[in-house]
Amino acid sequence: MCMNSSTPVPRSKSFYSFWRKRPSKRHNVRVRRLNRWRTRRGAGAEKTMLKDGMEKMEIKNLKLYVKNQSIREENERLRRKALLLHQENQTLLAQLQEKLHNPQTTF
Repeated sequence: MCMNSSTPVPRSKSFYSFWRKRPSKRHNVRVRRLNRWRTRRGAGAEKTMLKDGMEKMEIKNLKLYVKNQSIREENERLRRKALLLHQENQTLLAQLQEKLHNPQTTF
């Protein structure tokens, strides 16, 4: 057969049927099983990554909880101190007002 010939090269029926053939259902089932297997295998790796991430988050959460507790304790301590200072301020103010209303004349 010549390359310059104008007559088309006859092709076998199997060549055309190969390209037009639809994939069988069995093939799809295999692919689905393979995909399912890949996802399950990958999901296991994801689960371990998630588990590691969750452990890190739990540790971080615990550290934040402890820090929050210490802040709460300090806040409570400062609140008590502020209350004592307020009471002392009120007593001093009352004493000052008493002295201003009842002046003692000493000449």
